[in-house]
Amino acid sequence: MPCKVVLAAEVASSYTSEIKSEVSQKSARPKLVGFLANDDPYAEKYAQSSSKHLAEAGLDFELRQIPREELEAALVEANGDPLVSGILVYYPVYGDSRDQKLQDMVDPTKDVEGLNVVYNGKLYSNDRYLDDEKTRKAILPCTPLAVVKVLDHIGVYDHTLPYGDHLRGKTIAVVNRSEVVGRPLAALLANDGAKVYSIDINDIQIFARDRSASINSHTTTKTDFKVEDVVPECDVVITGVPVASYKMPTSLLKPGVVAVNFASVRNFEPEVKDVASIYVPSVGKVTVSMLQRNLLRLFNYQQ
Repeated sequence: MPCKVVLAAEVASSYTSEIKSEVSQKSARPKLVGFLANDDPYAEKYAQSSSKHLAEAGLDFELRQIPREELEAALVEANGDPLVSGILVYYPVYGDSRDQKLQDMVDPTKDVEGLNVVYNGKLYSNDRYLDDEKTRKAILPCTPLAVVKVLDHIGVYDHTLPYGDHLRGKTIAVVNRSEVVGRPLAALLANDGAKVYSIDINDIQIFARDRSASINSHTTTKTDFKVEDVVPECDVVITGVPVASYKMPTSLLKPGVVAVNFASVRNFEPEVKDVASIYVPSVGKVTVSMLQRNLLRLFNYQQ
């Protein structure tokens, strides 16, 4: 069977239509403020893309480019501004533990990226709701959520299985373990029943759900495995290495694999189409749709 190439625009279209429809019925427009405090060209490109797509959906967006030394004060100001519905910081800012401090400074009621400690705690404990009545869902990080939506769209999730177990029997590799995307993505997939190999430059860890635990969330196990030990057994391989020179060797992929790339550069070789059953070269537009969705959800909670 020939490889099917699935574009992010195809997956994003239904979400975009729903968001446009809901926003058009509101008397006030949700406003997102983005803070760019680094010189990463990919972050600036994402900011420009965000601005365009938010405007198309009827959402307001303001980009504030500031020195990183002024970011903390700017976040405090935006947290207290009633006209700001959501806050987005383009990471990395420092590229170390100081970024985590910045993430926790964003008011959870305005954190469209779901990176605050409140939402992190919910994600890693597999708790989807903010309240006991289960009326308000926690915010999930945009890119990990976008990858989940892509996998659901292309049929990787099996909805004949019980809720919370839709990935049972699937083995997935995630090549990236950043705190912003790779680690939360591995956790989300493991919480849905998959066995996940989280591949980082330093080691490979297994994320999997512990069915005997009192809280039905995943556990992590360090291994001595190498990439060539684990990738050939994976049904799905997801890459997110922000380096153009990195390529996942096609020779390691098993026939019929689902290949998904969320990096800003292509991590698969052109020959991936000779092996994969489905190839998703980018998830960028789905990420923007999840950003819009999170902003609208927070705006509704605030109202």
